[in-house]
Amino acid sequence: MIARYTREEMGHIWSERNEFDTMLQVEILACEAQAELGVIPKEAAKVIREKADFEVERIHEIEKETNHDIISFVTAVGEHVGEEAKYIHLGLTSTDVKDTALGYMMKQACDILLADLHKFHDVLRRRAVEFKYTPMVGRTHGIHGEPTTFGLKMCLWMAEIERDIERLEHAKKNVAVGKLSGAVGTYSVVDPFVEKYVCEKLGLEPVKIATQVVQRDRHAELCSTIAIIGSTLDKIALEIRHLQRTEVREAEEYFSPKQKGSSAMPHKRNPITCERICGLARVLRGNAQAALEDVALWHERDISHSSVERVILPDSTITLDYMLHLVTRVIDKLLVYPENMKKNLELTGGLIFSQRVLTALVDKGAFRDNAYRWVQRHAMARWLEGKDFLAGLKSDEDIKKYLTDEEIEACFDPHAMLKHVDTIMGRFGL
Repeated sequence: MIARYTREEMGHIWSERNEFDTMLQVEILACEAQAELGVIPKEAAKVIREKADFEVERIHEIEKETNHDIISFVTAVGEHVGEEAKYIHLGLTSTDVKDTALGYMMKQACDILLADLHKFHDVLRRRAVEFKYTPMVGRTHGIHGEPTTFGLKMCLWMAEIERDIERLEHAKKNVAVGKLSGAVGTYSVVDPFVEKYVCEKLGLEPVKIATQVVQRDRHAELCSTIAIIGSTLDKIALEIRHLQRTEVREAEEYFSPKQKGSSAMPHKRNPITCERICGLARVLRGNAQAALEDVALWHERDISHSSVERVILPDSTITLDYMLHLVTRVIDKLLVYPENMKKNLELTGGLIFSQRVLTALVDKGAFRDNAYRWVQRHAMARWLEGKDFLAGLKSDEDIKKYLTDEEIEACFDPHAMLKHVDTIMGRFGL
């Protein structure tokens, strides 16, 4: 009945023409339902389906006089239909048509975003397997902590995308709804059958109850979910930006042979795509705030939400679609440097194995607080004076009471700290 659109055509969903096309389908289906009930002649419903059409320019022309978009729309359609136009919009209020069409359009947009998320998930999955056993230093507070693997980092992102997919599926369910229940939602001059018929044909769920409008907590959930997904992408992009810093350079955005990073400095390779993703995530979070403000309306309806939604719904869905396209490309072509990861892993001269030494001492019977202070004093000597951490541990008389040189050296094996990588990634079938 209404065409389905691919990711590249997200913008078309929110085009003025498509919105009017979708509203026209609602009006036509409502006429068919009224004909089923015997409220209008079946022949009239047939004529309406055959002749109903409009020109966007004519709608705008009429609206200059009416100052009402839906009345102008119905009037423009009626000019194509002729006498049977008197049955169009019978028993309906403007928001019956507008909100039901909007529900369908949001459903279309969610379908595209879900397809984007699944594609991105597949890329993350592939690269997580690729770097499953690639060791790198894990950082807490920006400071070297303990070894991890780049595959685990990718897997962490993949797991969050899985949660984002679940969130969006739930939000889609709550916005893929329609209502045709009249001026304050009581079906005062329209039979509930009309709502059921129209929604069923459009693949929407009729709301259990409405005022003149579908309640805006649904739309707020969608915009909030989009903002959360955007924040996931923000987190991924920010991490890549950190990893691309000159002092780190463990991974970086693909830089094409003819690409230029700076108008002044020929050497620059900047993470511009990730920076763009981080910036756009801020827009999505701002739009979510606006959607939350739309939840509270006066009594059975005001239109303070309408002007907001005309901006934030197209803006948020188009923006997230674009961001997912960008981040998928970034991860797919991400340049990874295992040799730099190894170099950085060794940068602190073994300080990242301090917990292993501490645990070994405790296992041999040392009191934990004492063992912590013994290890820490040699760690601080490394930090502040550049002394050899391993040599310091071996020469410590307190530590020598519990551990041999060989036992201390065994603590400095990064692979021993990564023995459960298979267990963690196995939870995801990797």
